[in-house]
Amino acid sequence: MKTETVREQNVSASSADPVSEPEKNGREAGRARSGLYALYRKEMADHLHSGRFLIVLALILLTSYASLYGAVSSLSDAVASDSDYIFLKLFTLSGSTIPSFTTFIALLGPFVGLTLGFDAINSERSEGTLNRLISQPIYRDAVINGKFLAGATIILVMVLSMGLFIGAVGILKTGIPPTAEEVGRAAVFLLFTAVYICFWLSLSILFSVLCRHAATSAMLGIGLWIFFALFMSLVASIVAGALYPLNDAATVGQVLDNYECQTMINRLSPYYLYSEAVSTIMDPSVRTTNLVLPQQLSGAITGYLSLGQSVLLVWPHLTGLLALTAVMFAGSYIGFMRREVRSR
Repeated sequence: MKTETVREQNVSASSADPVSEPEKNGREAGRARSGLYALYRKEMADHLHSGRFLIVLALILLTSYASLYGAVSSLSDAVASDSDYIFLKLFTLSGSTIPSFTTFIALLGPFVGLTLGFDAINSERSEGTLNRLISQPIYRDAVINGKFLAGATIILVMVLSMGLFIGAVGILKTGIPPTAEEVGRAAVFLLFTAVYICFWLSLSILFSVLCRHAATSAMLGIGLWIFFALFMSLVASIVAGALYPLNDAATVGQVLDNYECQTMINRLSPYYLYSEAVSTIMDPSVRTTNLVLPQQLSGAITGYLSLGQSVLLVWPHLTGLLALTAVMFAGSYIGFMRREVRSR
């Protein structure tokens, strides 16, 4: 009799306080969001405690210090010819044998993004942990979203740390504080750098989704990195020379057509987009990103562009990099959501 009474009380209590369907869906959505946060924290911890990340961080800090040393060593000669925007010269000046910081980042930034994402998915698939991961009460897209967000956060922290390191050491070496416009230009430069590296992160995650082995995805990413950095300009020159050949009797129109063709092809490369945008932002004397004829400069007043005008010049470059990053991540997202997950 006591057992039946307890059961009746439990049934009456459960019927008196029912859980509605919207409330149940809200709880499930909350668990899914917490699952994304848990995956994000897990990926962040994996990056920060991995030896690979420490090696990449040491390499970036070493190159940053080397470029800063080269800039400081040649700063006195640069100031003698042009004493404006000294703080920006810490990022753009190169030593006798050491490239500038912007050149280092344009070449080594893709390496950081590829390192963080080339084995994001296929390593867990080959180890058999991916099917156990998505069997948890979380949305499936939380896996790839968490991996990308964690990698993007690491990239943002590294870029900001490098910028603050160079700025602090440069101020201590020169004793000259930056102006507000110099700080703004450096901030825009760091934003471009973070977006540029995030493009390579999304590309490496795409290869990690499409390729079964981590070595294959790494080789594809490195191959594209080398092609865009070294061979894209050569391909653009060959194509432009074939379409608009130049000879001793070439007219000004033919030269312009050849140059515009090369520029259009080169701007398909994220490396060229980033380099052109950074050179415009960090050098206020740059007034255009296209070819300027001597007769177009006649009567022009020499001077520097403001930060807002320089940003307007490179706004298409930032839009292009963001679009490329979004397309690469969308491809990896769709590929991951549609691919069957099983242990290898």
